Amino acid sequence: MIQLIAFYLFAIVVIASAALTILSRNPVHSVLWLILAFFNAAGLMVLAGAEFIAMLLVIVYVGAVAVLFLFVVMMLDIDFAELRAGVMRYAAIGLALAVALVAEMIIAIGAYSAGGIQLGRRIAPIDPAVHNIEAIGRLLYTRYLFIFEGAGLVLLVAMIGAIVLTYRQRSDVRPQNVNRQINRRSKDATRNMNPPVGQGVEL
Repeated sequence: MIQLIAFYLFAIVVIASAALTILSRNPVHSVLWLILAFFNAAGLMVLAGAEFIAMLLVIVYVGAVAVLFLFVVMMLDIDFAELRAGVMRYAAIGLALAVALVAEMIIAIGAYSAGGIQLGRRIAPIDPAVHNIEAIGRLLYTRYLFIFEGAGLVLLVAMIGAIVLTYRQRSDVRPQNVNRQINRRSKDATRNMNPPVGQGVEL
């Protein structure tokens, strides 16, 4: 019973936080809702018996979102004075969310102790004696090998496309002469100057 309660709780919070991530006008709030969605998705993975994927969600994705948050702060002109002024106004909401997260963690621990929901065996039957990481590796490199390789190719094409789209050949800078740089001697790299006192240096 507790497994079903935990599943529906995590699923509802994931859907709600994902919707608020899209609907929030403040980019900082969107990032915070996205982090909440990742944490609850990790809870769903724990219930499904995929502890390794849950740790990946928390460590990789939440860490990447933190880096994204830094980029958003650097690129956008956010008024931090205004954000600090509104902290006390939303203190009750923040405290309620903190209590809700703690309650979710307690429910998740209880549901995991009672035995996870057997969803993974319906999708891909595995040996119960095999560890979670080993089972994922077997499935990825046997049953889902071509799909896994296809996902890697899609990411490679996306990376190349991003490089091509952002590449700009600048005409306002001096072209680089690689051979001249390689063949340059060390004594030609620097020049010792002894300028008189009170005068500048001729470049």
